Amino acid sequence: MRNFIREHRNKLWAVQSLLLVLLGFIAAWWIKPSESHTAVNSSKTEASALSKPTIWTCSMHPQIRRSGPGDCPICGMDLVPVKESAGGVRTISISNDVKKLMNVEVTPVVRKYVPAKVRMVGKISYDETRLAHITAWVPGRLERMFVDFTGIEVNEGDHMVEIYSEQLYTAQQELLAALDRDQPRPSSRFIEPLNLLESAREKLRRLGLTPEQIQEIEQRGTASETVTINSPVGGVVVQKLRQEGDRVQTGDRIYSVADLTHLWVMLDAYESDLTWLRYGQDVEFTTEAYPGETFHGRIAFIDPILNETTRTVKVRVNVDNSDSRLKPEMFVRAVVRSQVAAGGRVLDPALAGKWISPMHPEIVKDQPGTCDICGMPLVRAESLGYVTAEPKESAKPLVVPTSAVLLTGTRAIVYVQVPGAEKPTYEGREIVVGPRAGDFYLVKSGLSEGDLVVTNGNFKLDSALQIAAKPSMMTPQGGGGGGHHHGGMKESGGETMSAMSGHAAHLPPKSKQEIQAVLDAYGSIRSAIAESELPTIRQSFAEFGNRVTDVSAKPMQGDAGAMWQEISMLLHNDSIEGADVASLEEADRVYQLTRQHIDQLSTQFGFPSPSAEPEIPVPAGLDVPDDVAKQIDSLLPLYFQLADALASDENKAATSVAAQLHDRVGAWEIVSQESEAGKLWNAEKRDLSEIIARLNKAADIDAMRSAFALLSESMISIERTFGSSAQQKLYLLHCPMAFDGRGASWLQTDDAVRNPYYGASMLKCADKVEQLQPKPKSTH
Repeated sequence: MRNFIREHRNKLWAVQSLLLVLLGFIAAWWIKPSESHTAVNSSKTEASALSKPTIWTCSMHPQIRRSGPGDCPICGMDLVPVKESAGGVRTISISNDVKKLMNVEVTPVVRKYVPAKVRMVGKISYDETRLAHITAWVPGRLERMFVDFTGIEVNEGDHMVEIYSEQLYTAQQELLAALDRDQPRPSSRFIEPLNLLESAREKLRRLGLTPEQIQEIEQRGTASETVTINSPVGGVVVQKLRQEGDRVQTGDRIYSVADLTHLWVMLDAYESDLTWLRYGQDVEFTTEAYPGETFHGRIAFIDPILNETTRTVKVRVNVDNSDSRLKPEMFVRAVVRSQVAAGGRVLDPALAGKWISPMHPEIVKDQPGTCDICGMPLVRAESLGYVTAEPKESAKPLVVPTSAVLLTGTRAIVYVQVPGAEKPTYEGREIVVGPRAGDFYLVKSGLSEGDLVVTNGNFKLDSALQIAAKPSMMTPQGGGGGGHHHGGMKESGGETMSAMSGHAAHLPPKSKQEIQAVLDAYGSIRSAIAESELPTIRQSFAEFGNRVTDVSAKPMQGDAGAMWQEISMLLHNDSIEGADVASLEEADRVYQLTRQHIDQLSTQFGFPSPSAEPEIPVPAGLDVPDDVAKQIDSLLPLYFQLADALASDENKAATSVAAQLHDRVGAWEIVSQESEAGKLWNAEKRDLSEIIARLNKAADIDAMRSAFALLSESMISIERTFGSSAQQKLYLLHCPMAFDGRGASWLQTDDAVRNPYYGASMLKCADKVEQLQPKPKSTH
C-alpha cells in the first residue's frame, strides 16, 4: 500500500511539472506579443531598407541611370534595380569570407627609385674604326706577298707585299731626272718657275710611297722595278684577298688588318627596352668561353633605325680587349642595369659633374677638354639624357606593382581598396601607365602615393564587376557595350539617342559653367587636330586637362557626383596621353577616345554634343544647269552599285564598278564656268577624279573601302550643295566603328542598313540613319 502511494505521488509531481512548463510558455507568449512582433517587423523593415534600390539601370547599357523603374531608352529592356554605391560606378563590396576565398591582397602605391634590368644578346665584332685594308694604289702585278695566311699578327710598318708597276717605275725615272738638273728653268716676270723635283716627289707620294721610300730612291740613284707596300696599322690579318702573281688595279684590296685590342659588341635591344638605354651606360656581358666571368663595356651607339622584321635595334658597345681573350663572332649575353628616376629618366649619380666624349664613351673626365682618341670636345653627361642627382623625395617616380595592373593598351585598370568602408570595398580605376621597369610600372595618372592597390584577386574582382554589368577591363562601357546601335533597332517609346538629354543628371549652375568650359576646351583640341600641328595639339590637351581638374564634384547631388567621377577620370587620362603625343597618328587615336568620352559626358549631363560634324553650308539660291545635273545623276547609280558590292563583300564586282566609274568620269565634258554652280562643279570634279582614280587602283577590298569613304564624303557634299534631279529618296548613314573608330558615312536609297565598310561581319552597324531633305533648285 505504501509503495502504491509513493508511486502515485511521483506521477502527480511529474504532471504538475509539465503543466508549470506549459503555463510558463503561454505566459511568456501572452505577456510580450507586441515586443516580439515589433522585432520581426523591425528586422523586415531593415532588410527592406537595405535592399531598396536607389538607382535603376539597364543590364546592357549601364550608363543609363534612373531614379525609378522603366524601359531602357536605347534597347527597350526593363531597367533593373541596383544599390547606389558611395564610391562610384566601378565599386564593389564583398564580405570578409568572400575576401578570403578570393585571396585578395593589397600593396601600397609608393614613390621610389626602381631598377630596370635590360637583357640583350648579340656577338662580338671588329672595331670598324680600327680595321685597315691594304690596297693597290696603282695598277701592277704582285711579285711577292710576305703574309702567307690569315691570323698572322703584324706591326705598323711591316712589309706586306711587293708590287711591280710600270706607272711607278716611270714616276721613279721622273724623280731621278729632276735630280739630275743642276738649276731650275729661268724665271720671268709673268711665269713662276716650276719645281720639278718637288712635283716628282708629290707624284710618288700620291702613288702610295712613303717619304722614307722616296728618300731611299733618291739616295740609291736608280729606279726599282718593284715597290714594297707596308702595313699602315698593327693588328691581325683577317683577310687575304690576292695571291702572288695576281694582276691588280687601283683600289683592289689585298689584305685586311684588324686591331683586336679594342672590339665592338653588337647587341639586339627590343623596342620596349629603348627607353632605359643611354649612350655611355655600363654594360655587363658574359660569353660561353669564360663561364662565370663578367666583362664590361660602354654603349657607344644606338641605331636610329628599327629592324622591321625582328622589332629590335642594334646597340653597339665599345670593349677593351688588351689581353686578347675576346674573339670576334663570340656570342654574348648582356645586361644593362638602369636606375629609374621620375618621368622615366635614367639616374646615374656617378656621372654627376662628369664630361664624356661623344664618340668614345670610355673617355670620362672631371673637367672639360678634348677626347684622348678622336680629339672631339667633351660634353656634359646631362646632355646625353642622364639625371645625375635627385635631391627631392617627391622627384622619385610613382610606381605600382605589375601584378596590380590589368593592361588594356596604353591605359590600364587597377583596383583600389576604399578606406573606411564597413565591408571590404574596392574601386576600379582607369590609369595611364608609363614604361615598365622590372616588377613595376611607372604611373602617369590615376593613382596617389599611399593608395592600396589589389595585387592578387584583381581578376576575380573584375569578373564580379562584369557580372554586375559595371565598367571593367573586359567591358569598359559596362553591360553589353555602351549603347552602340547596330542597325534596325528602334528605341522604345520613340525615344532617340539625342533625346536622352531629357533624363540627364541635374547639375547646379556653377557645375554647368565648369563643364561647359571643359566642352569649350574640347573644341580647341578639335581645331588643333584639324590643323595637324603637334605642339598646338599637346598644348590643347594640357589646357583641356586643367579645365577637367577645375570641375568640383562637391556641389553635385545624388548620382551626378558618381557619374562625374567616372567621366572625369576618363577625360583626365585623355589629357595626360594627349599632352605627350609624339605623332599625328597617336594624336588621332587619343582624340577618338576623347570624342567618345565627351559624347558620354554630353549625354549624361544634357549638353549638346560638340563632337557632331558641322553641316556643310549650302549656297543660297544656287541654280544648277542641266549639264551639271546630268553628270551628277549619271554618277549616282554606279555609286549605289559600288556600295552594295562592298556590303556584299564582292571584291570582283566592286572592282568592275570602280572601272566603270573611272570611265564615266573620264568621259565628262567640262561645263561652262559662267554660273556659280559651274565653277563649284568643276572644282568638285577635280577631287572626284583623284578619288575615283585611287578607287580604280585599289589592290584589295580594304583599300577600296578606304577610297569609298572619301568618295562618300564627296558625294554627300555634292548632294547637299547641288541636290539631285532623280526622283528618289536618299538616306545618310554613319558607322562610328569604321576605320578603327574614326567613323565613316555613306548614302543609300532606303533606310535598311547595309554597311559597305564591314560587309557581312557587321552589316547592320550604324548609329545614324537620316533622310536627306531634297534641296530646292532650278535648272535651265
